[in-house]
Amino acid sequence: MTIAIRIARRELRGGLKGFRIFLACLALGVAAIAAVGSVREAIQSGLTREGAVILGGDAEMSFTYRFADESERAFMDQTATRVSETVDFRSMVVVDRDGAPDRALTQVRGVDGTYPLYGSVGLSPAIPLADALATTDLPGAVMDQILIDRLALQIGDSFRLGTQDFQLRAALTIEPDGASGGFGLGPRTIVTLAGLSGSGLLTPGTLYESQYRLALPPEADLEATATQARTLFEDTGMRWRDSRNGAPGVQDFVDRIGAFLVLVGLAGLAVGGVGVSSAVRAYLDGKIETIATLKTLGAESRTIFAAYLIQIGLLTGLGLSLGLILGALLPFVFAPLIAAQLPVPIAFALYPGPLAEAAVYGTLTALIFTLWPLARTEQVRAAALFRDAAGPSRGWPRPVYLIVIAVLSVALIGLATWLSGIPRLALGTAGGIVGALLLLTLSARGIRALSRRLARARVLRGHTALRTALGSVGGPGSEATSVVLSLGLGLAVLASVGQIDSNLRSAIQRDLPTVAPSYFFVDIQPDQLQPFLDRVTNDPAVSRVETAPMLRGVITQINGQRARDVAGDHWVIRGDRGVTYTTTAPPADQIVAGTWWPDDYAGPPLVAFAAEEAGEIGLSLGDTITVNILGRDITAEISAFREVSFENAGIGFVVTMSQNALAGAPHTHIATVYAEEAAEAAILRDVAGAAPNITAIRVRDALDRVADALRSLAAATSYGAAATLVTGFIVLIGAAAAGERGRVFEAAVMKTIGASRAGILTSFALRSAILGAAAGIVAIIAGALGGWAVMTFVMDAPYAFEPVSAVAIIVGGAMATLLSGLAFAWRPLSARPARVLRARD
Repeated sequence: MTIAIRIARRELRGGLKGFRIFLACLALGVAAIAAVGSVREAIQSGLTREGAVILGGDAEMSFTYRFADESERAFMDQTATRVSETVDFRSMVVVDRDGAPDRALTQVRGVDGTYPLYGSVGLSPAIPLADALATTDLPGAVMDQILIDRLALQIGDSFRLGTQDFQLRAALTIEPDGASGGFGLGPRTIVTLAGLSGSGLLTPGTLYESQYRLALPPEADLEATATQARTLFEDTGMRWRDSRNGAPGVQDFVDRIGAFLVLVGLAGLAVGGVGVSSAVRAYLDGKIETIATLKTLGAESRTIFAAYLIQIGLLTGLGLSLGLILGALLPFVFAPLIAAQLPVPIAFALYPGPLAEAAVYGTLTALIFTLWPLARTEQVRAAALFRDAAGPSRGWPRPVYLIVIAVLSVALIGLATWLSGIPRLALGTAGGIVGALLLLTLSARGIRALSRRLARARVLRGHTALRTALGSVGGPGSEATSVVLSLGLGLAVLASVGQIDSNLRSAIQRDLPTVAPSYFFVDIQPDQLQPFLDRVTNDPAVSRVETAPMLRGVITQINGQRARDVAGDHWVIRGDRGVTYTTTAPPADQIVAGTWWPDDYAGPPLVAFAAEEAGEIGLSLGDTITVNILGRDITAEISAFREVSFENAGIGFVVTMSQNALAGAPHTHIATVYAEEAAEAAILRDVAGAAPNITAIRVRDALDRVADALRSLAAATSYGAAATLVTGFIVLIGAAAAGERGRVFEAAVMKTIGASRAGILTSFALRSAILGAAAGIVAIIAGALGGWAVMTFVMDAPYAFEPVSAVAIIVGGAMATLLSGLAFAWRPLSARPARVLRARD
């Protein structure tokens, strides 16, 4: 090792020439992973630090369709130092203008005098919330600026919720607990609970959620308090949250998108690994005479291997350091932009965890991609000193190196799977990257073989520039493999993201609106149902109307056991679910198994469960489920499984009960109306005018909000793919630079036999374009497979190939290689043949 260290030290005296691409590829890949991990850690730290403010209290007990009863309020008063009662629901804001009411959907929050327990509400103008909501001539209200603008309201104007008029006192700029509510379909309006008492919107059976935020004593044990509350009230439909996870929806989203971007970053690191491998191979090719000299002087192969491994190790450390510094600084640089896009506080700081994770990924990647070219130093013979008689061997390394590379690859994939938190996606991504690398490697070999055949084809005789370009692509020393691997993998990631983005947009913006209803009406009281049907069914512009009774309940038990003990954390068990009843059986093709109850059924309660969800939970015919509705437990036997589709935005229930099971329970109805777009405004005007309590959700608006969320997601993944592509382009430049020496000799020979500068430049350009187009075509195949896999197995949605982005990627690949090739073509063109050929003699 002493001799190896001495050799490595002397070799490095020459500086970093030949390793700039190595450092750039490694630093970029590590920086991307470190930056994404740091942002994710910052968001998680912000959620943890401000959990009580985000939630609105140290803990929250919430109920659907009802307020807390006396025993529940007594527990809260005994446990907490302060309690804030709020209610949350959707409604329609109505503004009267010259006999033509203007309406908009809003998410209403009714609050008491202690709201908010933590944090403060931001208003414009800056007045106390109590003054803004106080009742003078009318109860006061505040609302989001976007809703004020939508309704063209001014401060001091009045509007109506249900049958109650309110006066707008201020615009809502900050809602401290806004992120805890998750995805809402309308902008926020805040009023007092007392002001809502005359609105007619909180009648029995209407859909609302009451929330009780608790300020606990400093010495309170959150875990013990949560356990006590769940033990006492979980079977009554109570749902508990506390400040340890104040915004679970935001946290889950951040975790998943962060993990996904780290996986995209690993793809970029794999692209960088190709560049690392190419840089090391090119460097060692230039050291063949040095290695041969060392062997002539008696150096053992392991000593030479150790010397160059030490050099690569030191440079890897430098590349890692640069990447970690860049990855740590990037979140601070983009902090204002990131903070503006998220509704939660972010605690930017230096987090060692993400940096260590990125360092481990970078180290493993560097080892995996450098061991192969390093192992080739053993195959250099002393005869290489005699001119070019014995060039570097292109054979396989010894089995021990292949075993080590395989072990390191398994370790990298295993680590990514473990740390991502989404093992299925991580394994799929790793498999996709490995598969893409294999496909690109095989394609590069195929391209070289095909180019050799075409170069000798009679049909191309007379096309000298094209034949020489093809001969260069297929000849020895060709950079085809490096170009196709580096650029192809980067383009494959970009193609996958493009295909996924296109298919998601298609599903939301094109497919759904053709089958989705125009309006989704909720909170239709039983005595309002017939007048509602009379209005919409007699409208010639309405093609279809569907209605169903609507209740909400919490599945608390399965076969007498706690539902969570049986079904785990399945989404059907989390929170409350829609429940309906019916006396008539659905079409026979919707009944997957079992039998439906008769129309006049009067026996013990029966239930039909959604077939897909039942299979995921493990339910069987004859099992029993207990659903808590309005504080009452209803146990029913599963008599049938039915096919339920949620894809067309229509009415679909996981739980459908026999009518006698819900006899006497207060409830409302929901309805979907399919109508021509020109008739939508009139339908809304007439329905809301006759029944102000009915809330109308315009499905197109809801789909637009989903589409906006998907666009943000697609943008984030596109940034990750773009970083991968930048790395690929750097590798491409490295490959072009590494091949410059060979092109100088090639240009000299061509000039000697009479080729013009224009002909040589054309040959070089064609070579680059051929390789870029080939890389683009292979990337499209890999990207299409990746997009199909994600849409099929992750999104559970249909897949259709999108050709526009595919053509753009092929053209982009050809242009990228063309530009990089031309950038390194001027020196070969200006070289004098006599000097070049004399030097090679």
